[in-house]
Amino acid sequence: MAELTVDVAVVGLGPGGEAVATRLAGAGLAVVGIESRLVGGECPYFACVPTKIMVRAADTLAEARRARELAGSVEVAPDWSKVAARVRDEATADWDDTAAVDRLVASGATFLRGTAKITAPGELTVTGPDGVKTVRATKGIVLNTGTAPAVPPIPGLTDGPVWTNREAVQATELPESLVIIGGGPVGCEFAQVFARFGVRVTLLQSAARLLPRDEPEAGDLLTTLLAAEGVTVRTGVTITKATHAGGSVTLEVEGGEPVTARKVLVAAGRKTDMAALGVGAYGLDESAKGPSVDGRMRAADGLWAIGDITGKGAFTHMSMYQAGIAGDDILGQAGEADYRAVPRVTFTDPEVGAVGLTEAEARDAGLNVRTGITDISASSRGFIHKLGNQGLIKLVEDADRGVLVGATAMGPGGGEVLGALAVAVHGEVPVAALRGMVFAYPTFHRAISSALDDLEN
Repeated sequence: MAELTVDVAVVGLGPGGEAVATRLAGAGLAVVGIESRLVGGECPYFACVPTKIMVRAADTLAEARRARELAGSVEVAPDWSKVAARVRDEATADWDDTAAVDRLVASGATFLRGTAKITAPGELTVTGPDGVKTVRATKGIVLNTGTAPAVPPIPGLTDGPVWTNREAVQATELPESLVIIGGGPVGCEFAQVFARFGVRVTLLQSAARLLPRDEPEAGDLLTTLLAAEGVTVRTGVTITKATHAGGSVTLEVEGGEPVTARKVLVAAGRKTDMAALGVGAYGLDESAKGPSVDGRMRAADGLWAIGDITGKGAFTHMSMYQAGIAGDDILGQAGEADYRAVPRVTFTDPEVGAVGLTEAEARDAGLNVRTGITDISASSRGFIHKLGNQGLIKLVEDADRGVLVGATAMGPGGGEVLGALAVAVHGEVPVAALRGMVFAYPTFHRAISSALDDLEN
């Protein structure tokens, strides 16, 4: 068994893991990065980057179809092969991480391909294509192992082929019909993309509404808009059984009509396996969803964790943010994590951007809550009123302090409009100061002014 001794071992080379490994190696530490799958993680190969190519293509189709109403006659013929080719060639290099590995090694880090398990504090066993290697990390270990798609335990579901985001992104042909399990951001984005390419889509959500972690007004409006595009949305459903026959899958729904489609796509959350990682060697609970970390990303003495497994938000920007803090701590620099203004965006059309607390979360936290909300089409005085130009701004104020603690920007460019609101929440800008701003007309962000006015009512 070969051995390797380094200062720091980074297990999992998603965006955050790659960033912290590169930084520490650049600072002169001996670093090994360990990855069992693709260096770069889920984001560049199966999530953020390729799915946004898909979203952009679907948005282009929708915009072309609107030209019939706004500009003239247009013939639209969707062609998924163009999207599949861009995902394969431009986004993922055919799911080849050679460039990412070369980038890591060029930074001075050592790379090991394999599955790592903690066998003692500061010690790992890595099993890979070149055999088994023992890694000793004298300063410590950074975990950035991410999560994997979770397939719900529905009887019969896995008796046939099931798509997760990974298979959906790699699809070269689309089915004529698709049932999606899960109405969170991933499920909603895929539902709209595939519907715009002519797939008959049914979206099944166990919760009472779509986007259950966002404001209810956003989920309700998105349901209406998806339905207008031909997506069948069913919320509050319990799937009891799945059967596969004749190249189709049928899902039995408690108290409702069954759903049959050519493919089923599961977008019902993510999972981790702390036992397989061996965190019990540090005295951590291996049955937990992930390790608990302090403000310095420490899960235990000599063990740091960043990214999805920390439970602070399954976002690339969160992984990168936490990587910076963990790197600071390892290098002896100051800094603490601050999660008051974490932004998130669902890239449907319209986009749903949110930051900070929802109204419900703020009330649960015991705050004296005041809210303001406006329809962006109403606040524009008739400028914005076409399908696709619908949305809302909702503000959540801590009335005792007179500052925003949360906000939602739903509309075209909702994620960009969110930027101003994220600054306001993060910087605790007084609402009175926000009311004194001049908001450009006619823009989508001008609706922030109307929502601020609504706070007074």
